[in-house]
Amino acid sequence: MISKKMQAMTANSSVIRAMFEEGARLAKEYGAENVFDFSIGNPSVTPPPQVAQAICDCLEEEPPLLLHGYMNNSGYESVRAAIADHLNRQHGCALDSSHIVMTCGAAGGLNVILKTLLDPSDEVIVLAPFFGEYANYISNFEGKMVVVNCCPDTFQPDLALLEQAITARTKAIILNTPNNPSGVIYPAQTLRQMAELLRRCEQKFSSSIYVISDEPYREIVYDAAQVPFMLDYFDNAFIGYSYSKSLSLPGERIGYIAVNPKMDQLSAVLSSLNVATRILGFVNAPSLFQKVVARILDVQVDVSVYQNNRDRIYNHLTGLGFQCVKPQGAFYLFPQSPLRDEKVFCELAKQQNILVVPGSSFGCPGHFRLSYCVSPEQLERSLPAFERLWEACKTHPLFIGNPS
Repeated sequence: MISKKMQAMTANSSVIRAMFEEGARLAKEYGAENVFDFSIGNPSVTPPPQVAQAICDCLEEEPPLLLHGYMNNSGYESVRAAIADHLNRQHGCALDSSHIVMTCGAAGGLNVILKTLLDPSDEVIVLAPFFGEYANYISNFEGKMVVVNCCPDTFQPDLALLEQAITARTKAIILNTPNNPSGVIYPAQTLRQMAELLRRCEQKFSSSIYVISDEPYREIVYDAAQVPFMLDYFDNAFIGYSYSKSLSLPGERIGYIAVNPKMDQLSAVLSSLNVATRILGFVNAPSLFQKVVARILDVQVDVSVYQNNRDRIYNHLTGLGFQCVKPQGAFYLFPQSPLRDEKVFCELAKQQNILVVPGSSFGCPGHFRLSYCVSPEQLERSLPAFERLWEACKTHPLFIGNPS
């Protein structure tokens, strides 16, 4: 018999993954070209050609036993130094290789950080809407997730609610900007105010409150938007970065943790991150792709494809009547459901072979997430289906425009 904890987790398995599997089933039944799967954030832009070239160069130039062997649990020293130098050039910080830990993507990195920080019943604050897997990551280490709602009209942090949620047990807050699922970017002024708030609370409770910045979408931004660099605002800050989106390499599971050199108990934290990487079973990040990304740190995917998709689907849906905050980054829309029950709306969308994810999966009922990381051709084919869906909503008894 599996553990009771895993029984519960299995029963509540990811809605996003379930929708992805549903899309595969519908594609077999109706043809892939007639199914509009907007359920999962799987990059649709081909990896830059420099990725393939770097793989070939590594295989030709690196000694095989070194390239495919073990290394320090934190990763190759040379790779970590290259990433530290890259961040120093970009942001004017003062990192060295000791402040970088290579990880199995951002998800692996967040689990390593939480393993390092959490004792049972320690509290971790997440801002809704949030990536639903945070609940599982926190539960892995017997932590308690505390949900703080963002401002409903903007999805920006509500600092008054945040301050009310902080207690003597608060160990960390997870920030995700550009945000999944809303696409909003938290501005510098908000982060400055949040940093001051956290300092007040640290003094009040004689504690350290750590900021965990989950940043797989840092480079996926539009309209010349700027993503503030978290280490500029929070001394007790980790960055969990992934190349899954910036290089379209989600299956390679490669990323890193960057640690602010000003962090409380820095030496103990760095040692713990190293050990946590090993004892969680990661051992080390994939060796080949550590070497690959170190050669192409200035390379990223063509973001204009995602921006064009954003503009097309945002303009079309809002033109029909959907209400939505325009995303500044990532590759998601998070519109309000036109029906009073967003799960009913998502089921109605399936009747048009449209797959979207209910907002309750992100701690924000009343909305739905649409991943527009699809081909422009698929996006264009979906537009008539959205028109039919909107017409079906208008005659539905749960339509928000109808009397309750």
